[in-house]
Amino acid sequence: MKLDSAPLDISGISQTEIELELKDSTDLSLTPAIAVKPVERVVADSPQKQESVLVVFGTTFVTIFLAEIGDKTQLSTLLMSAQSHSPWVVFIGSAAALITTSLLGVLLGSWIGTRLSPKTVEKSAGVMLLVISLMLFWDIFQG
Repeated sequence: MKLDSAPLDISGISQTEIELELKDSTDLSLTPAIAVKPVERVVADSPQKQESVLVVFGTTFVTIFLAEIGDKTQLSTLLMSAQSHSPWVVFIGSAAALITTSLLGVLLGSWIGTRLSPKTVEKSAGVMLLVISLMLFWDIFQG
């Protein structure tokens, strides 16, 4: 095959003719010219991307919701609401506090995520939880 030959769609040469010509050629580094079709963007409108956002949201919601049920934060909110007789003011105050602490966690997590690998973050979190657990057990045995 000549280097100045036209692509397949223009030259009218069939694929088998090109393969035969390549077999006869002594220089195997030459390949037939192939017409390239433009690639469509699929990533931007992918339903999988939207689904993953819903999965992340749902997982986060369920995890935090279950972790907070019966937590000292919920119990203190319950007591403040009972004492103040202003449940909506207590709700707004506690919601603002939880949003603020969540914002700090997300900002710190994204900052750490840009500087450390996910495995390092996982291992560090595991070590920190282990240390906290050991400190709690030590406090129980001492007291």
